[in-house]
Parts: sequence; C-alpha cells; structure tokens
Amino acid sequence: MSGRFGGRLPVAIVCGLHSDAREAAVRRLLATVPGSVALHHDLSTAARGTVVRTVRDATGRLSEGEAPLVNDCACCALREDLVPELSRLADDGTTRLAIVELWDSVEPRAMAEVVAAHGERLAVSAVVTAVDPALLLPYLGNGDDLADAGLAAAATDRRTVADTWARQLEYAPVLALADSPLADDEDRALLAQLHPTARQMEIAGEELAVAAFAGFDVEAAAARQHPACALLPQDADECGVGTYVWHRARPFHPERLYQALEDLTCAAARSRGRFWLADRPDTLLHWDAAGGALCVESFGPWLASLPDAAWETVPPVRRAAAALDWDPQHGDRCQHLVFTSPGLDREEIGRLLDSCLLTDAEYTAGRTAWKRLPPAFDALLEV
Repeated sequence: MSGRFGGRLPVAIVCGLHSDAREAAVRRLLATVPGSVALHHDLSTAARGTVVRTVRDATGRLSEGEAPLVNDCACCALREDLVPELSRLADDGTTRLAIVELWDSVEPRAMAEVVAAHGERLAVSAVVTAVDPALLLPYLGNGDDLADAGLAAAATDRRTVADTWARQLEYAPVLALADSPLADDEDRALLAQLHPTARQMEIAGEELAVAAFAGFDVEAAAARQHPACALLPQDADECGVGTYVWHRARPFHPERLYQALEDLTCAAARSRGRFWLADRPDTLLHWDAAGGALCVESFGPWLASLPDAAWETVPPVRRAAAALDWDPQHGDRCQHLVFTSPGLDREEIGRLLDSCLLTDAEYTAGRTAWKRLPPAFDALLEV
C-alpha cells in the first residue's frame, strides 16, 4: 500500500451513467493494479427491498451479499453498507486498492464524502468518471427523469438523466475515456469545454492505474461545486462547439428573466453559474441547466451583504473568489453565467440576457424600488 496514505486503505471511486465505459475502467484497474478489489452495489434490485453487493478481483467474484433498504432509499443502503465493507478490506491488510464502482445514477460526491468521513482507516485516492465520448451529448441532452429510465435511486428521486450526468462529469478530476469509433472532433471539443481542468486519459492506457493513487481533496472538490467558487469554463470556440461567458454587474429584473427562462435554458446543452435578482439583492442564486431543464437554488447571502464580523466564518477559498470579482459598488454580487453547446448562438444569448437586466431608469431608482418588483421567482425557489 502506498505510504502517502499513512497506512490507510486507498479507495478509488469510479462512476458514470455510461455503464459499459465504467465497467471497462474498473476491469482495467483490476488488471493493472496488483492487490486491487472492486465493490459494486446494484441498486436495480431496490424494488425488491434490497441492494445487492458484489466484491471481486481480477480473477472473478469473491463474495456477494444483500443490504436492506434504508428509509426506502437505495443510496442510503449503499452508504450504510459501503464503509463496513471497506473497513473489512482495510483490516484484512492484503488489499492494495479498493475500487468502488458506483451504480449508474449514483453521484460521486456523496460517496467520496462518506469515505472521507472515516479518514482514520480509509483515504479517497481518486474519483474517476468513465466517459464514452460518443454518448456525451445524447446524455447531456436527455431531459428524461431517472425514474422513467429505470435509474432512480429512491422513490422520491426527481433527478433527470442530464443533470445527473453533468454532475458526475464535472465533479471528477479524472475522466477515463472509452475507445469509441463513433466519437468525433465535436464530441472531444465538447468534453474539453465542459470540464477543461480534468485530466483525460484512455481507459486502455497506462495512466489510469497511476491516477488511482493520485489523491483527492474532498473539501476542495466541494468548494469547486459551490457557485461562488466554481472554476467555470472560459470562452472557447472549436470544432463547432462554443462556450460563451456572460458577465455583468447589474441585477436582473425578476419578471423579465422569468419570462425568458425557457429560451435561455434551451439555448445550450449545458449552462451554469451564479446570478442575482433585483428583488433579492442579498441572495446568491445558482443557475444549473442541462437537458432543457433548469434548477435555480438559493446559496445563501453574497459576502457583500454580511457584516464584517461574519467574514471570519467564511471559508478562505470563498473570500479569495470574491476578491477576484469584487466590484466597488456591489461587492461580489454579479451575473456570471456560462453556456456550452454545439452550434451556440452567442449573440442571441447575450441579447436575451441583457434584455432581462434592469434598465437605466430601473437601476437608478435604487434598492428600495428594486425590492418592490414582482417576486416572479418565489414559487421556483420554494420547490
């Protein structure tokens, strides 16, 4: 076992809705990392009240068992069963790498944080999302509910294929690519623009085994997912795929933006970022769209709205991100939205977004007048 983990069991998490690519990545790790063992929880059996766990190595299946559902939630059962199994492998002392192969729609963040919470014995050594580049756009454009696709992790699971796939893709620092003859330059350009900081490597190559021990910072990964700190993609245009960054220092008129949501959501395969509404000037709002569906969430106050004494409770990475974007008048309040898609119409997106901002007259009326504007987002933010 690598000394850098201080005797703890390295755990590499491999995820992805592209199940063939994910399974190929796990097989490759088992074949190239001596002493590696893979755990997989099959959530497709949840309707029968249990989750099936299998443990295997390069030679085949070592064991199989069942875990009962917890609160009618398959993912909860996975969390409850995963740590004891990993702890058993750690105690055995013969396992060099534990590979957690997540079921199709399970997102890696929650599982990485579960493992990291038991850091006295376990260490998250890698998070990898397996990708078939030819399936990238079809999955990103799939607005079907996971339940309709037979991929829901609980009866209350309301996620879609597209938003689940986007989070799986963007959380992992390593993307393991299947050798897909159907993939073209547009697919590769889209992948690079969606997650420009990721390390891409072929599943069949030698890099994957090394990446499995590279180490993973769970807290830093969580910060990268926060809309105030996220390292969003930059402007790009390659092989028919474009990324457009729209940045403004004036609030949206809530009613005009609400009326434009459908057009904006459908304007790109993927859009994300942070924004502010005139009637909620102290609230940081998160924009997260994929597959023709938009999720808008409140992420608490902008730093500029906090008293000085409260800044000490804010993580340093958040303060640093705010400082980079600080406006003398509005502080960290801003519009920062990024749209990525083949065939992107930058001019139309920019025109539509600009039309949703406060006019000069509305802007100069001041914050008291802004707060009296129609609260068009109340229902959406209460969901």
